[in-house]
Amino acid sequence: MKNDRHDIFNKKSKNALSLGKMIENTKENIEEAEISKEFAFPEELENLEEKNARRKTAIAQLEEQIREKKAFQARKNYYK
Repeated sequence: MKNDRHDIFNKKSKNALSLGKMIENTKENIEEAEISKEFAFPEELENLEEKNARRKTAIAQLEEQIREKKAFQARKNYYK
């Protein structure tokens, strides 16, 4: 049973790291798209802007997930 708890803890830690990595990758994609906009044709500009808008929304959602997980963990630790 003790090993199960450690496995769960490790999965949660990996999940938080994974979310952080996803956020970083998405920010890099936004930066690359901004650079690409300088060389893009007019019809590609709209597509790049829409993608970046979706990426920014995704980042906000991922950051909210991280905040929720931290708040849950804090509440859980408070009642131990």
